[in-house]
Amino acid sequence: MLSMVRREFPVADSPSLRARADSWLSAPDPAGPVEPKLAATVMFVRDWASQGQSGVEVFMLRRVATMEFAPRMMVFPGGGVDPRDADPGLPWAGPTPAEWAARLEVDEETARELVAAAVREVFEESGVLLAGPTPDEVIADVSGAHWHERRRRLLQREASLSEVLREHDLLLRSDLLGYRAHWITPEFEARRYDTRFFSAAVPEGQRADDDTTEADLADWVRPADLLAAWRDGAALMLPPTVVAVEEVAAATSAAAFIAERPVVAPVQPELVDTGNGLVMVAELPR
Repeated sequence: MLSMVRREFPVADSPSLRARADSWLSAPDPAGPVEPKLAATVMFVRDWASQGQSGVEVFMLRRVATMEFAPRMMVFPGGGVDPRDADPGLPWAGPTPAEWAARLEVDEETARELVAAAVREVFEESGVLLAGPTPDEVIADVSGAHWHERRRRLLQREASLSEVLREHDLLLRSDLLGYRAHWITPEFEARRYDTRFFSAAVPEGQRADDDTTEADLADWVRPADLLAAWRDGAALMLPPTVVAVEEVAAATSAAAFIAERPVVAPVQPELVDTGNGLVMVAELPR
């Protein structure tokens, strides 16, 4: 039987978020919650060591204040599924969509969409491409003007991931992804996502960059430092991100973190007014 642990998270110090929360509690929409959109996000991790200390860093973005969903929040690269991510002709290596379907507990088409969305979104947002010419190789350099144009075309939906990979005789490398978590946006939000959290390492020769208009900061962070800033109110994170960063903080190495197979179950935080303030309550698998 699946064991769960209850966690409470303070509602982030964001006027827009608090306004939506207050509105939902006082007068819920009679039409009910918005249907969540499928999405995927990737936690890029790497080992670090300095002055006798060591640990695992994670690559994160801070969303610009003008974003309609999660403005100013620290997040991992990712985004919503594009219908073309389900293309059965998508060049593929590693665990098959059927194998991922069993792991993600979805049908094969949805599994293909989610894995493809993870690979496409992180290439769009951070310039890291989890693909290679053979099942045993990864492309080493995607930093030039040619690849920046491919990122732009993907972002503008002028091309699909399948088209870009076929153009360059590349295979999506699904074996480079680990699977970490499954979170669903609370019902009070106007924009909701059914998001799978993956993990990966940046392939040798590639570099995660900050070339995205959706973030005003993109860099590697040490989990303990970010968690301290979050507790002090200097950094904003939603509950899924807090839990994920805590897990990175506990990791013994980047490789171990990616290889780990944690217990995964859908988690949808619930907004609760405790009388002393608003909190998000979540039941986490363990």
